[in-house]
Amino acid sequence: MNIICTILARGGSKGLPDKNTKILCGKPLISHTISQAIRSNLFHTVAVSSDSEEILNIANSENIKCLINRPAELASDTAPKLPAIKHCVQQAEIMMGVKFDAVVDLDPTSPLRSIEDIKNCLKLLITSESSNIITGCPARKSPYFNMVELDDSRVARLSKPTNVSIYRRQDAPQVFEMNASIYVWRRDSLIENESIWQPTTRLYIMPQERSIDIDSRVDFELVTLLMNNAGKD
Repeated sequence: MNIICTILARGGSKGLPDKNTKILCGKPLISHTISQAIRSNLFHTVAVSSDSEEILNIANSENIKCLINRPAELASDTAPKLPAIKHCVQQAEIMMGVKFDAVVDLDPTSPLRSIEDIKNCLKLLITSESSNIITGCPARKSPYFNMVELDDSRVARLSKPTNVSIYRRQDAPQVFEMNASIYVWRRDSLIENESIWQPTTRLYIMPQERSIDIDSRVDFELVTLLMNNAGKD
């Protein structure tokens, strides 16, 4: 089975400027994800896609041979990620002369995932009839209990009211928040669809301590603290 790992990293970021190249525990943030992909020994190809020459140079220094120049229209603040992943896969297939069977996308802003998480996500795809796998963790807030919306009159309403009153979050239906850490697709399902939501999409559950997505300085400092405490490189 030919499997590609895609790692997409834009050069710009509003929440935390230049976060993908920011030094985390001794090396650029993106290098942690590149290292996980290589050490997993799962992939025929690891491809890094970016609009940033600096990021591509870092990937090259990490011995990544499949470097994809991400077009400007796929690298803006408002551009969705899915078309950029498709572009990366299709360009990598041209460069490597192979059609991949499965695609694993690792977001560089989620370095706390484990290699076992990656392996288990891929295993879930292979052993099920699923078209794709997403990752998430137990939600800290519940739309059945303590998440609200404002109606047209600016009155606060529970997001998902039920016929039965719920007095404890533990009694509400279990919900999960996506953590943007790992996405896995059967290759044709990725290319042929415009949404991650498919009839057979499955969820791989990760703990909250491995689910932090770096989008701010506070996130970065928290991940630094957790990695230092865990003794991770």
